[in-house]
Amino acid sequence: MRVTGYAYPWDVLDAPGFAERALELGVDEVAVAVSYHTTRAATPYAPDRSAVLARHAALYRPTRDQVWEGARLRPGTPDWVDREDSAGGAVAALRDAGISTAAWVVLTHNSKLGTEFPDVAVRNCFGESYPWALCPAQEEVRAYAATLAAECVADLDVATVILEACGQLGAVHQCHHEKTDAVWAPATARLLSVCCCALCRRLWTDAGLEPGEVERKLRAEVRRLIETGDLAAAEDKLPGGLRDALLSARQRSTDDLRREVLAAIGGGRRIVLHGAVDPWVTGALPGLTPSAADDVDAVVLQNWAPGKASLDAVSTARAELPSTVDIGSYVTAVGASPVPDIEAYVSELGKAGAAELHLYHLGLAGPGRRADLHAAVGGARNVV
Repeated sequence: MRVTGYAYPWDVLDAPGFAERALELGVDEVAVAVSYHTTRAATPYAPDRSAVLARHAALYRPTRDQVWEGARLRPGTPDWVDREDSAGGAVAALRDAGISTAAWVVLTHNSKLGTEFPDVAVRNCFGESYPWALCPAQEEVRAYAATLAAECVADLDVATVILEACGQLGAVHQCHHEKTDAVWAPATARLLSVCCCALCRRLWTDAGLEPGEVERKLRAEVRRLIETGDLAAAEDKLPGGLRDALLSARQRSTDDLRREVLAAIGGGRRIVLHGAVDPWVTGALPGLTPSAADDVDAVVLQNWAPGKASLDAVSTARAELPSTVDIGSYVTAVGASPVPDIEAYVSELGKAGAAELHLYHLGLAGPGRRADLHAAVGGARNVV
């Protein structure tokens, strides 16, 4: 299995020995976050601090005024790093060390812009805005994402571009001190993730639906699901035709977003897409559309939780996607609960059809998790 390890710019530039540790670990590629969302990131190898507090989503390349002139949606500038082009500096440092690099690009996950401009954020059937989620149905959002992606890779010597949040985020999100975990059944979260913004409503109208009636049905079904008390409920009782129309509208917007982003990036680099086999999934790895695999070289699945569900997702993706598209497994070595046998788990993912291990996270995993990183890479190398 090919191994891509993920990192932030400050991991490479401010933590002595990063390149040496990556070489010793034996990864094939390091993915550097070039645009990223709000985070507080531990820095276990930094000599003079314990964490970086990135207060808002930001572009870790120069923000060129001539490119963004007239645009309402512009990327944030990260004043918590001391270089204007920290991502570019990190990529250059890795290339100088002989390490292949990827640009890790986060698109629609942006609490800063969603808060400042709620009209372009995802809105649920109760009229509540999700400020962390920019809606791909919005032409302005797609233009922002395309420009952002182009600026991420401009004059950057990377072999690969990894697209995260290239689609819609929804109700389930780690927001502030999150207090909605384990509250919604899967079916409830799915309906609460249907975007009801003005542009999505227009798409419903184009499909012959009456937006007000659609929202009423969504609200009623959410309330019904909650009142059953069944937190395992996976199916809703929306009419099948309505459900299909809602998914079709979302997929149309997702396809438009991806194609505009790829057109802005241009050719010549390997394209990796974070996604999910369930078309209804929202989030950083949103559901794949029927045409997604036609546009990319690899699809990476969220396999942080070991077990049958993750293995089945990989085997399903391998069976359904063209053989020209590699399947990657996103595995964490820094989870609150460590994977019991991460080496065996990665090997099982490879046997299920994964050709790539996407290993999270080379900067966050300090000395206490170093053994897990090695074990995960070992599992990838053991796949026959």
